Order: sequence, then structure tokens, then C-alpha cells
Amino acid sequence: MKKLVLMMSLLAFAFAFVGCAVESTTTAEQSTDTTAEVVAQGVTDTTIKVGNTAAVSGALAFVGVPFNEGMKAVFKQVNDNGGIDGRLIEFVTYDDGFNAEQGVALTETLVEDDEIFALVGHFGTPTVGATLDYIQEVGIPMVYAATGINTLYFEQSVGNPVLAVQPIYLTDGRIMTARAITETIYGTGGDEALPSDAKIGVLYTNDDVGKSIKAGIEVELETLGKSGNAYYIEVSDTTVDTAVSLLELYGVQTVILAMNQTPFAYTLTSMYENNLEVPVFTSYVNADITAVDHLQYSVNRPIYTNAWVDVYSEAGQAAVADYIACIDNTDLDDATKLAYYSNSFAIAGYIAATVFVEGLQRVADNGDVLNWENYIAAMEEGPIDIPMGGTVDFSDGKRWGIASMSLLQYSFVLGDNPTTTDVVETDYPIESFGVVQPIETLEEIEAKA
Repeated sequence: MKKLVLMMSLLAFAFAFVGCAVESTTTAEQSTDTTAEVVAQGVTDTTIKVGNTAAVSGALAFVGVPFNEGMKAVFKQVNDNGGIDGRLIEFVTYDDGFNAEQGVALTETLVEDDEIFALVGHFGTPTVGATLDYIQEVGIPMVYAATGINTLYFEQSVGNPVLAVQPIYLTDGRIMTARAITETIYGTGGDEALPSDAKIGVLYTNDDVGKSIKAGIEVELETLGKSGNAYYIEVSDTTVDTAVSLLELYGVQTVILAMNQTPFAYTLTSMYENNLEVPVFTSYVNADITAVDHLQYSVNRPIYTNAWVDVYSEAGQAAVADYIACIDNTDLDDATKLAYYSNSFAIAGYIAATVFVEGLQRVADNGDVLNWENYIAAMEEGPIDIPMGGTVDFSDGKRWGIASMSLLQYSFVLGDNPTTTDVVETDYPIESFGVVQPIETLEEIEAKA
């Protein structure tokens, strides 16, 4: 119970973060002739081999290492319980250093040399973006991309092997914009919606993340008839002060930030230094307390982020307990287990593997041969429950990722440093992102306007 309480208090943020056909018998095995169906590559009578590349060294190792450990925890739990249809899951992973060229080469190694059955937890914007064409040409299932780039979005594409789960940035941008316009957080009492003529500032980075989110912002502003109210300014670490000063000059009443963690942090600092005090709305990837300096926080500059998890409802708490039990079942040391109870990247890996396993179980329950075609068809049968979240639905060829999110708000209180035993530090910030609106679809949020 103590572990569950700890998880409830710490986990109030969202998750982040990112060809040629196979020849010979590998391609032949993906036969559409049901009278001669055989298992896919990577599948034996006793095993299913899957893999990914991820950054487990370098600057982004803090993302890749727990992400992979979350997946391993699920696979171990499945294997300890006899596997799926008597088959144990083998996991092959390589370190791509968050480098696209290396990620492409290692993805090809996984598919063509290791002959994995599926890519699970395909990691990071550089590698995912550079390998999508290859994945679709080969036809190998790719379940959960650890990024939300818009190239993962397909309106209707039956049989598409790309099975993204994490919210896609276009949807992320639309939802954060709808929230900024419809939520009753404005006015002197903080209980009014954004005035109809209010000016809206949009700061974005000139990269895949920033441009992908910006595209969603543009769509939603047009949908809500607010396109003429917005000011778009590209920012970098050297231009952010100028951009923030311009928004202050324009008199914007809210700011939407289309960017990931690093620019999010320096933009918040710039807003503080330039005394721009208006509500901030941003992506689920920025629900990270380490990106916020509590000494620069102002109640007149509240910070809101999207989130696609639920840890407070009865079902959400049960899912948290299941996750903790899964981590406890690993061979990790006690300190690492404790850290992973509230690590968003470990949880993301856990979700990636859980969704993949659901597809395997559906194929087994259907009594079908385990090959690529049958696996993708099974994933398209209907919505899949997301642990600590809503659902993802691949039916009718939908490749939208998760399309419903909650709203979090940053807050902190001062207290004692829990790591200090001999000195009381009452000025230690206890920070969190707490839920202020439940998981809702875009249509439900728009209806508030």
C-alpha cells in the first residue's frame, strides 16, 4: 500500500518522449494464402523474438534506459507465466545514441539479420522518422513509437504495420489549443474562458517536434475560428528573449508552447525574466518537474500540460498497482525499482510492451497463425485499453495514436527534503503536475466553447 501511495503522490505527469523488402523465405512467410499460412520470422514453437534500438548511452540515456527496462519488466512477467500460446518473448535491443543514421542501420540489422517478429518501442524522433518508409515497405509490425511526429498519423490505412500508441503531436497541438481557448482559468477570479477577441501567442521550435505541434495548433485555431487572433514566432535559445518581448508588446493573454523539454525550460525562464505573466499551455512531453524552476514560478503564469494517463480513478489506481507489481518482479535493485515506480519513461516502456502483448494474445485467442498479417488484423479488431490511460483504436485502419487527454497543472509546496536525515530543510520544493481536468476527447473539449 505504501508503494501505491508513493506512486499516487509522485506520478501526476504525462509521458514523454521518440527501404527494401526482406527477401527469400522471410518475405514468403508473410503469405496471404490462408491454406498455407506459416509463422512469421522471429517465431518458433517456443519463442517470439522482438527488438528495438534506443538511446541507452549519452545525453538521452535517462530516457532510453528506463524505457527499455519497463518493456523488459512486462516480457519477464509474461514469460514467468508461461508466455503467449506457449511461446516466450525474447527481446533484442541496440544502442543507437539517438542518431538517425545509426538507428536506420540497426533497425535493418534487427529485421534482416536478427529476423525479429516485430519492432516494439521504436525509439525517438530521429530513428522513427528515418525508418518509417522502410518499415512500411517490409511490412513488419511496429508497435508504439516513442515520439509523436506527424508522419505516424494515417487517417485510414487498413493493414498498415505502423501502430503508434503515444499521442501524435498534431493531436497534441489541437488539444492543448482547445484547452487554452475553452478552459475557465482567465479573469481576475480565474473562472472565465478566454475572451473571444483575446490575442494568443504561439512559440515554436524549428524542428520535427515544434513544427508537428504547430501544425495541430493551426488546425485547431482555424476550427475554432481564432486563426486571426494568433501570433506565431519561431524560437531558439538565442532568440527566445526577443520573441517573448514581442508577445508582451502584442498584449497576448495566453501562450502556447510547441516544443520539447529543453526549449520549454529556457522559454519559461525568458517569460520570468521578461515579466510575461499569462497562462502557458504545452505538450504532454513537458509534464516534467525538472523543466520548471519553482523560484521563477508565478501564480499569474500557471503552467498547463496535456497528459494521457489516469492514476486517480479506481481503474487508474488498479493499473498503477499492476505496474508496481510488474517492476517488483524484475531483477533490478531496490533503489532502481523505487525510482521506476514514478518514472514516466519506464511506464511508457511498460505500456508499449503491454499493448504489443495484447496483439499476441488476440492472435492466440483467435487460433490464428502468428504472422504479420494476422497480428496487424488482430490489432485492428477493436480498441485496446491503455494501462493508466484511455484506449487506442486501430480499427478501420485508424492510425491516430491516443486521441483523448487530461489536463495537468504545475504546483509546488515547500517542505522537508526527504533525502536529508540529519538536517531539516523546510524550503525544499515538493513539486508535481496534478490533474485539473479528466481525460476527454477533442470533441468534448471543443463543446465547452
